[in-house]
Amino acid sequence: MTTQAVQGTVAEGYEAVREEFAAFVATERPDYEGQLCAYVHGRRVVDLWAGQEAGPDALYGVFSSTKGAAHLVVALLVQDGTLELDRRVTYYWPEFAAEGKGQLTLRELLAHRAGLIGTDTGFSLAELADDRQIAERLADQRPFWRPGTAFGYHALVIGALTGEVVRRATGRTLQEVYEERVRAPHGLDFHLGLPAVHEPRFRPTQPMEPSPKQQALLDALPQGPHTLAAIAFNRHTEAATDLELLPNDPVVRAKGPASAGGVASARGLAGLYAAATSELDGKAPLLKEDTVAEFGQIHAAGYDLVARGHKSYTLGFQATADTWHPFLGAGAFGHSGAAGSQGFADPRSGLAYGYTRRRFAFPGGAAPENGRLVRAVHRAALGR
Repeated sequence: MTTQAVQGTVAEGYEAVREEFAAFVATERPDYEGQLCAYVHGRRVVDLWAGQEAGPDALYGVFSSTKGAAHLVVALLVQDGTLELDRRVTYYWPEFAAEGKGQLTLRELLAHRAGLIGTDTGFSLAELADDRQIAERLADQRPFWRPGTAFGYHALVIGALTGEVVRRATGRTLQEVYEERVRAPHGLDFHLGLPAVHEPRFRPTQPMEPSPKQQALLDALPQGPHTLAAIAFNRHTEAATDLELLPNDPVVRAKGPASAGGVASARGLAGLYAAATSELDGKAPLLKEDTVAEFGQIHAAGYDLVARGHKSYTLGFQATADTWHPFLGAGAFGHSGAAGSQGFADPRSGLAYGYTRRRFAFPGGAAPENGRLVRAVHRAALGR
């Protein structure tokens, strides 16, 4: 049990959110650190944090929540007409055609249907930090299922694949386009490539410390070294990736690989989705309503070959209502991160949500507390 005090502010009508966050924090370890932020129709209504070293400006590794920032860039370029969802990937990236991948469209790639979850021999840590190297390796890789016939989570590579399409179409990296069109204009504390000046604000991820019962559940999971899950998470090589500590590597933070290398605060996560779907700080939403509808539409739902269970994906995002929070509106989209972070937009209620935590949560993905926190924020947003 912790005696950590919850700090920060909530708008009138959101007092129950603070109470819910405080109730959760009271059950956590004494060293808990986390942040919670939410906007409704572009107005910040929740801005809370807990932890002795935490604060609103602390930055955390957000793992796969990075994919939300990356694919907001893709959505913008589709909206501009620079990218076309139903063009083949090879239109932009001819080398991608190797090993039977030539018919795959950008739409299918974004929906995790490429079957290109990794390579036969795996990646080094240096390669995982560099989207260009990942893309170069994957161009020659034979897919692990026939492209377009099924789907599975491209955990550590989807941002490199879509990022290469962005680079070929624009001549600039996905990270450069994100900085210019998304992060800098809104001053978002969500970085794909952390500038050295912000390094002192980074709080290194702490590894999961499961209870004996939780460890038994983890041990019971299929752990074959050559499964699709092992390949997707780069666990099938001698230098297997320690996912828990990935953002603690300074090269990963500096380069900001678009699948899992982002660094953010909860303000940054929530602000990203607020900027995407609402007027924020006097600026028009980044995405038009038609683009929000397109990118929030489910494109893959059912059995995920990598996750080995039911998952739903839109275009580059998770279908947040189907995968995580069924009480949200249809078309809610966002992404969670392995250590427990989550960010999403629920366009029907105007809600934009962000949550970060320092210690890797059990069992990975959106931390369990997001369920109660999101529900509390959503109820307040609806005036219930």
